[in-house]
Amino acid sequence: MLWYLLYPFRGTTSAPSLNPDHPLRRVLTRYGIGVARNVATTLLIFVAISTTLLYPIPFLYTSDFASGASNLPHHVWTNAQPIKGALAVEPDVIMRSIWVHGSYMKALDRKVLLSALELQDTLLGPTTNFAPRQPSNSIFVKDPLKDLTVIERDTFHVVNGLTNQSWFFHSPLLYWLSDRDAIANDPNILSTVNEHKKQHTSVNVTLRHSVVFSGKRFEDRALVAADALVITLIHLRDSPVGRQWERKTAELATHVADKFDVYPNKNPHNLSSQLYEFQFLPISWQDSIMLALAYGVTFIYVIQNLSKLPAIKSRPGLILTVVAQIFVSIMSSFTVCAVLKIDLSHIPRAAYPIVIVSMSLENMLRLIKGVIATNLEDSTSNRIGVAFGKTTHVAFASVMEHIFLLWGISKLVTSGLSDFCAFLAIAIVFDFFYLSTFFLAVLSCEVRRSELSEIIEKSSSTRRNKRSSSDPMYPHSYQSLGMPTSTAPPRPSWVAAMLQGRVDVSTRIAGTIILLGFVVIAQWHFFENESMSQTFRRLVVPGSGGLVGGSNNLTAWNSGSTLHQARSPTSWLRIQDHETAQEVINVVKPLAHSYVARVYEPLVFVLKGSDRMPSVVERPFLPAVYDFVRHQSQPFFLTIVVLTAAMRIFVNFLLWDEMGEASDESDTAESLLSVKTLDQGHALDVALMTASPDGLVVSVGLDRWIRVWNVPFGGMSYLLSSQDAPSDVPFPVLALTIDDDSAWLAILSSYQVMLWNLEAKQWGPSIAIDLCGQKPEAFFFTPNQKSPFLHSLVVVRRNGTLVELWAETGETVDFPVCKSPLVCAIPLHSSVTANGTSAFSIITASRNGCIHRVTPVGGDGWISEEIKNQSKNNEEHATSLVGMPLFSAYLVVRHSSVDLVDLVTSQTLHTFMPVSPIKSRTLRYLYSARRQTQRGSPELSYFSLVYNSSATGNCVLQTYLPKDEDGSIMFVPDEASTSGTGCSWYEARQAIKEVPNPGVWEALPNGCIIGVRQTDDDASDISLKSKNAKSATGVDAATTGTGSFRRRGLNVLASIDAATNAPAKKAHGRGTWEAWSISSVIDHGIGSDDDEDGNDDGYKGDNGYGRNAVAADGTSAATDKNYVARPLGVDQGELLVTEAGPIVCVGAGTVALGLGAAIKIITMGHERYGSPADMLEAAAGQMMANSVGNRRRKNRSVQRN
Repeated sequence: MLWYLLYPFRGTTSAPSLNPDHPLRRVLTRYGIGVARNVATTLLIFVAISTTLLYPIPFLYTSDFASGASNLPHHVWTNAQPIKGALAVEPDVIMRSIWVHGSYMKALDRKVLLSALELQDTLLGPTTNFAPRQPSNSIFVKDPLKDLTVIERDTFHVVNGLTNQSWFFHSPLLYWLSDRDAIANDPNILSTVNEHKKQHTSVNVTLRHSVVFSGKRFEDRALVAADALVITLIHLRDSPVGRQWERKTAELATHVADKFDVYPNKNPHNLSSQLYEFQFLPISWQDSIMLALAYGVTFIYVIQNLSKLPAIKSRPGLILTVVAQIFVSIMSSFTVCAVLKIDLSHIPRAAYPIVIVSMSLENMLRLIKGVIATNLEDSTSNRIGVAFGKTTHVAFASVMEHIFLLWGISKLVTSGLSDFCAFLAIAIVFDFFYLSTFFLAVLSCEVRRSELSEIIEKSSSTRRNKRSSSDPMYPHSYQSLGMPTSTAPPRPSWVAAMLQGRVDVSTRIAGTIILLGFVVIAQWHFFENESMSQTFRRLVVPGSGGLVGGSNNLTAWNSGSTLHQARSPTSWLRIQDHETAQEVINVVKPLAHSYVARVYEPLVFVLKGSDRMPSVVERPFLPAVYDFVRHQSQPFFLTIVVLTAAMRIFVNFLLWDEMGEASDESDTAESLLSVKTLDQGHALDVALMTASPDGLVVSVGLDRWIRVWNVPFGGMSYLLSSQDAPSDVPFPVLALTIDDDSAWLAILSSYQVMLWNLEAKQWGPSIAIDLCGQKPEAFFFTPNQKSPFLHSLVVVRRNGTLVELWAETGETVDFPVCKSPLVCAIPLHSSVTANGTSAFSIITASRNGCIHRVTPVGGDGWISEEIKNQSKNNEEHATSLVGMPLFSAYLVVRHSSVDLVDLVTSQTLHTFMPVSPIKSRTLRYLYSARRQTQRGSPELSYFSLVYNSSATGNCVLQTYLPKDEDGSIMFVPDEASTSGTGCSWYEARQAIKEVPNPGVWEALPNGCIIGVRQTDDDASDISLKSKNAKSATGVDAATTGTGSFRRRGLNVLASIDAATNAPAKKAHGRGTWEAWSISSVIDHGIGSDDDEDGNDDGYKGDNGYGRNAVAADGTSAATDKNYVARPLGVDQGELLVTEAGPIVCVGAGTVALGLGAAIKIITMGHERYGSPADMLEAAAGQMMANSVGNRRRKNRSVQRN
């Protein structure tokens, strides 16, 4: 409701989202991660706290109001409320009373009791063994100023028939039958008082302690002291007994002045009065129907929302969790209300859960949807933490909003509803607490369990993305290429979407509406003679008459304020027992549910010589609380210990597998981006490196040493010995390569190729070669073996020729490739092509812009053919090439375009338009493949181009997404037709992000990017800024505003902003070396409830990656799950290094970086090293497992944290 009220000021009804670097969000995210990693501990804390709050309930509540405990709610509406400004209201009865005091809290002293009996007999006549029943109630009083005889008085008693002259009274002296001798000879007055607390008068009204005493003190459910004796006369309008009481109380002020101090002493003849309405209304069948409908609608609402969540198999568990949390919240609130003396007996017990349910569901559903919308690739703890960090501030704001609203309502309603508002406020706080502990822990278990995670991973987000046909995404310099655009389908109306079940009723306003509606209905029950509109007007219009506030209408009776009364008359009226009210109603208005009484200010009598100074301090809590502490402490703590221990065993049994997994997450959480240093291997800087997928790293230093490192075995290394070499190791080394089996290392110099056997650790044959004084463009082993021992080697020269070498025979053969000098050459081995065959080619690009494909011809050599069928928009020459072996394709990279070319047919499938000029030789790609169609064409969940901008130096992540959340991008030519859920490249949406000052980086097979950069000394925050824009479709579509779109439950922000096109600030001086990693190029945000309502001003998501401050202890304080960073931990020598060395990919998620004379091994998550064949197979499903597969396995030993 708060966000709707703020719409005129904010222009949107969506809840605000905190930036990832906001301190509050960072704290909440860390807390959520901590709870998810320590589920057992959190549940134990929950059990201990809930047991602490639930165990005392039977000892704090009772149906006996006279025992010092709270009164339980019943199936009735009860209230005692003042009526102000209602002069036309005729009271049903008149209540007059006298209070008799002795010393402070010593009203049960024998002298005080005998003095009170004297006053009672003076006012009413003799009352010893009071038995008013008479054979007739017909009598005539001749002189109204004359005292009534006993027979006349008793004849008018209501027990003889209800008339306008009837009367009856309450008095504690009836415990002794108003017998002076019984009082004087009673050996134990307290025992008599407690034994007769349920004694009935002649009209069946119970003489409860709350009625006949004021200022009571209880111990062990028994009365131990009282401050005043209360004698009350209740009579109808024309009662002669009432006139006699009124006349004699005025006379008593002067007649007993020598024995009592009388208050009010100024004018005891004219006592002030106040109209009160006492109500005891049983719940009606209309109320029962309304509550049944409310609970039924709530149940349907819960089922509807949970059925739309992809937690199919865990829905019963989630429902049980929701019910358990609401139950514990309500019961915990009952305990606190009892301790704080908040009376909850005014409202029917069936009404208490309904309001809490509606408010609690709001926060629960938001958190569940937030978890589902997080990155499926991330660990459970991170998913829970990110969702909690993104949603909890909204939940907290909702809690504060409702507390403030309840505080305001409590000032406008009856005292009974005011207490109910206090209960709701306490329950909301408890519900938020249990949401942050119990529900969060259980939800993390449900997400971690396979039955929920499988469904979540198989499901897409239930809400559609907002489409936009806004301005183009790219700079004007890239819009003139004439690319076709597509128009998104028109968005259905809100009504149509609602009828299709695609729009939910927002829970953000439902709880507030139910709260306000219930308050109006409850208030209406207390004014049953009014219409609903009059009751509503009474609430919202000040001064509209009648009840304006529960406690503000009480007449201030302060005549006895100097007496230090333990309880004032006004307070005494508020706590009157409602069952007594029912009994009085049965006497004065049979078959009615309420009566109006004119209550006169009591006349107070204080024995002369009494000490009214308080001898003890009034205890702040309910007496039953102190009884509980005194008698139940040991079993209470024993129960907590036993239940906590039992829950510990039970949780260990249920979460045995998950706890081990969570332990792995916890162990690696702080080292998610782990950095290891391989030093003492080189004396001078590392100049060249290569690596194999199974963890071997070969480094060449300026010290002319070549060293082999075994990363999986802790970085063990050895130096290539020159003793057994067939010749001196030639330096400088120009290139290194390792064969697919990790058996041979080839070392290329300007005139020789030498082979090293990695398995036998000895030198192999060497071959002479002539590079014509230039560095090679490519150096690699061929995948086809010409001999049973060694693959052949290929060197592609820059002059446009290649040479193939056979080490065993020493044979070399030269082949022409291109007449022009080359700028790039790549080997491309596709294991399966479109026609089901294997293909190996060498793709080259020359300075003149021509592209050649070189293929082997049996054993007879190589054939080079120029690719003629290139894109027409290729006025620029190619700067580099990137192979895509899993798709039998390659990328031709130019500064302002990237062509996707099929390897077999040489057809240009699509031309990508970068948002910024591409720096030469920096382009990489990432993708997520879903499956292959029957035609063999892959289907992509997303495809990303990653490159450095030559204009800004930033690392740009340009992601293509299907136009539909359940769709895919077809890896087919643009002109080919697509069907089903597939879309063409032109129809794909885009997301753009930039990483300032990226340094050196590498894209890895597991889908993450790892980089190393140097920051200034004063740059403690490492930021990853993104640009914001609305989603777009089409290759040359762009956006200039902000917005969001979602796919597979993930928010993806597309953006372009001129502000970030400024050159990145470079580090200068001695900066700090830092490793950073992005686990995905997609920003996974959380949708808002506005998406459910069909609003166009929905959740905007995060504007890029969050800032991640680096702590002093070397750990990362990253706040966004997609970006982590940590210092490299360089030593004194490495501090002088101003430029990072070579970087190579090792395994699926590890890079090796040369930094000075050391090698840094940087790993993202868990690394599994494998053979090249295994890595090729893993790359075949490169990101197929990235979004789904890695979470389908029960054993998630490689799950990233």
